[in-house]
Amino acid sequence: PRVELAWAMKAHQHAQVYFNLISSVDPKFLHLTKVDDQIYEEFRKTFRDLKIDVLDPEELKSEPAK
Repeated sequence: PRVELAWAMKAHQHAQVYFNLISSVDPKFLHLTKVDDQIYEEFRKTFRDLKIDVLDPEELKSEPAK
């Protein structure tokens, strides 16, 4: 149990550091991988009209969205 607790505490610390890093940068300038732009382009090809600033679960469940 001590090893599991120590691992969980360390994982939480790392998560906090990464969250603070990605929260402190304007999303326009945030690149997590070398292929972020390619991933976004492919996403937009599939989901052209999806608003991603605020996701509405009911909108995602609608028939047109499916």
